Amino acid sequence: MKRSIAVVLLLAAACSKQSAPPAGNEVAPGNETAAVQDDAPLNPPAPGQPGGVPDDRTPISEGAIDPKSGQGAGQVLQSYFALVESGRFAEADKLWSKGVERLDLTGYREVHGNIGAPGKVEGGAGSLYVEIPVQLYGRLKDGEEFSSRGMMILRRVNDVPGSTEEQRRWHIMNAEFVNAN
Repeated sequence: MKRSIAVVLLLAAACSKQSAPPAGNEVAPGNETAAVQDDAPLNPPAPGQPGGVPDDRTPISEGAIDPKSGQGAGQVLQSYFALVESGRFAEADKLWSKGVERLDLTGYREVHGNIGAPGKVEGGAGSLYVEIPVQLYGRLKDGEEFSSRGMMILRRVNDVPGSTEEQRRWHIMNAEFVNAN
């Protein structure tokens, strides 16, 4: 069974002038010339605001999270951005599927990720997939702020005979971001 994953990206106006990474897995520094104070606080748009992640107020379970669920995939993204924020890029890269193009974060001094509510987990060709909205924000190496949002797609192999424990964990498969300006 073939499954195509359509990633719909929303382009919204940001409250302040900021540069952002282009679409695709490559995250490149923006071209804006206005610099900000290096010690100024980062204030990304709030959920539901232009440039922020969707404001999904659907109640979630307060109990243990099933690692096979969409929330389990969301935890993988939280771990990924915690590792990126702490500069542990080699460990962060291990959360990506083998052989896929990863985000290139070399042009950035500081990167943060706000994780939105996972979409519906869908299956195809022996695997499960989930799309999760993400807002990236932070500073370029020159201190300028950036903000971008998009979708990250995670994949895990179904619990089938012959699959390994590693294959049955969520891995980041794709990331596409658009400029929030």
